[in-house]
Amino acid sequence: MARFIVKKQNEIGLSPDALFFRGEQKIDNVLLRLIDFDSANLEEKAVDKIRDVLSYGDKDTVTWFNVDGLHNPQVMKEIATGFNIERLVLAEVMDTQSRPKIHEYANCILLSLKMIQLDEATESIEVENLSMIITDSVLITFQEKKGDVFEPVRERIRQQKKRIRSSGTDYLAYALLDIVVDNYIYIISVLGEGVESIEDTLLTNPDKSIIEEINGYKRQLNLLRKSILPAKEMIQSLAKIESDFIKDTTYVHFKELLDHVNQAIEASDSYREILSDQLNIYHTTISSKLNDIMKFLTIFSVIFIPLTFIAGIYGTNFDVVPELHYEYSYFIMLGVMAVMATGMMIYFKRKDWF
Repeated sequence: MARFIVKKQNEIGLSPDALFFRGEQKIDNVLLRLIDFDSANLEEKAVDKIRDVLSYGDKDTVTWFNVDGLHNPQVMKEIATGFNIERLVLAEVMDTQSRPKIHEYANCILLSLKMIQLDEATESIEVENLSMIITDSVLITFQEKKGDVFEPVRERIRQQKKRIRSSGTDYLAYALLDIVVDNYIYIISVLGEGVESIEDTLLTNPDKSIIEEINGYKRQLNLLRKSILPAKEMIQSLAKIESDFIKDTTYVHFKELLDHVNQAIEASDSYREILSDQLNIYHTTISSKLNDIMKFLTIFSVIFIPLTFIAGIYGTNFDVVPELHYEYSYFIMLGVMAVMATGMMIYFKRKDWF
């Protein structure tokens, strides 16, 4: 599969508002969760049908409607119809391979970005597309699979934190985006610890495994950069957009979020430069070590070249040579040669010359 762009043949020629899932299905059934709250009341529940959520759009409360699983066109069609949202918006939500973006429509704002999580067990990075539809009283979020990354925000709502319980959907969207950006910084810091630990062994024991580690960290940081840079552009546009769906008091938080994204990008670039420097140090160290080996072998050869020269010119044509007529002389010679060759190989191996 292509690493940076994916396009399947059956997607070619589709209408822009076609409710067609583009991506990898990561969950079997679509899960619907709802949190409705104001400064005094809270309602949280799982729902089975889209129609069970529609009545909340007419209330004077803030409703957070979360959809886990984007592969069901019927669910997306019901959301578009029930909330009076253009099909084009839901078509973009179903494209999980799209670049992070922000678009303002007549009755909502659509924004999307890549959500990154670190699997502690496998030490691998998982990328998931997150989309949000911001309306006056309802925030609809779309995730590819069920997860607990937003649980801190839910806890703040449950614990009646004043700011989030008294603010609107725009501040709730900021709180969720803040979680995503914090995960960027956290994952970069974890990778950074691994990058910095390489320096401890780079000069003392630069074996081949270090090359694999360096290349592994470079792949992971490149994957992060591929997701974070477009996210920066999206948040930058979000901080500048003039919309009725975003209160003036929320813009300062989006600008703060932009600072955090810049911090993540700067840290990522710094670690990528460190890895390049480490790669250069490795090759320099190996070259220096090879020079030392060549120096030793040269001295060794210089010592034996004149001896070999004399033996080659004069030979060993003496009348009396020990063991000349000994029955096992030939086998003794082969044994001595084998012992010498084996001993030199063991010596070179211990010196880590090959």
